[in-house]
Amino acid sequence: MAQNGNNRGPDDGPPDLDEVFRQLNEKLSRLLGGKPRQPQAPNTGNGGPRMSGGMRFGAAGLLLVLGGLWLASGFYVVDAREEGVVLRLGSYNRSSESGLQWHAPYPFEQVEIVNLTQLRSVEIGYRSNAKNRVKEESLMLTEDQNIIDVQLSVQYDVKDARDFLFNNLALEDDAQDVVKQAAETAIREVVGRSKVDFVLNEGRGQVAAETQSIMQGILDRYRLGVRVAKVNINDVQPPEEVIAAFDDAVKAGQDKEKLRNEGQAYANDVVPKAQGLASRLLEEAQGYKQKVVSTAEGDAARFQSVLAEYTKAPKVMRDRLYLDMMQQVLSNSSKVYVDQKSGNNLLYLPLDKLMQQSAAERAAEPKAPAIPQTDSQPALAPRAHTEREVIRGR
Repeated sequence: MAQNGNNRGPDDGPPDLDEVFRQLNEKLSRLLGGKPRQPQAPNTGNGGPRMSGGMRFGAAGLLLVLGGLWLASGFYVVDAREEGVVLRLGSYNRSSESGLQWHAPYPFEQVEIVNLTQLRSVEIGYRSNAKNRVKEESLMLTEDQNIIDVQLSVQYDVKDARDFLFNNLALEDDAQDVVKQAAETAIREVVGRSKVDFVLNEGRGQVAAETQSIMQGILDRYRLGVRVAKVNINDVQPPEEVIAAFDDAVKAGQDKEKLRNEGQAYANDVVPKAQGLASRLLEEAQGYKQKVVSTAEGDAARFQSVLAEYTKAPKVMRDRLYLDMMQQVLSNSSKVYVDQKSGNNLLYLPLDKLMQQSAAERAAEPKAPAIPQTDSQPALAPRAHTEREVIRGR
């Protein structure tokens, strides 16, 4: 027995399309604020169930709305720091720049937006802070067969969005596992060809630079689209078991450097002084040499001139030489000679005034040139006296 409405028996035909579209039209009218239409009797002509004109218009409008929403779903916005990669049926089609863009809606095309300027980081040898060490990553062997503990962090960004999306078989977000493996490979290579003192002390900057270069080479070789921005060596120290012995060795090295610097400073102070003193002594010796040579040459020339005069008048020249020598000797003596010709009367002589006057006269008079000594006329050496003596002449 057939039932009214939509409840049809198994022997009834397909559902009434007019009824279906009518119900959809009523729902759209309610959503758009319209009044529900009154139900009409179905048109059962010879042609079977047919759709009315209003139902056809409502269905077409619905399809247009749905089609517009589907097409509008293809619009997307790319920021200035980002790059869009459009995939067509799952494969790369094109890259889009910043701004409002459109792609064919799903399922034909889809877009992946990658941030190119975002700095991503990965930690090797520790997690979050230096105390949370991961010894499997941080312990490394140096060239001189020593083990050191190295902690570093790597900052990187994306330089090629296409390679970053399609050539990375990364298990973690932002390809951290791939970058981490490349960093471990690079740092172990650099540490393995360096000595422990170099890595612990002055070589940190060079180790970081070489590690960054090797990492970038590995990532570029596999075309991962990643650029290493910076490698930071956070901490380098010996293993905990031998850290005390390493501290003593480092302290000894610092003391050695300190003493070396002090010795160099002392040498820089003493050597210039010694060189200056040596130069001064050389100049003084050279001056003394010139003085002695010039004096000897002058004395020889003077002796030649005196000899020429002596050959002309030997007696007069002998007396002249004798008197000049006596004047030179007696002028430097503290004795006072008095020639007393009249009686033996006691004379009062102000010796101190006479000595001062004699000294003033000697200072005012020009010094007589020294006469060279000969074997026939030995010089009279003056005797040194501290007391004053008076000699009476006869």
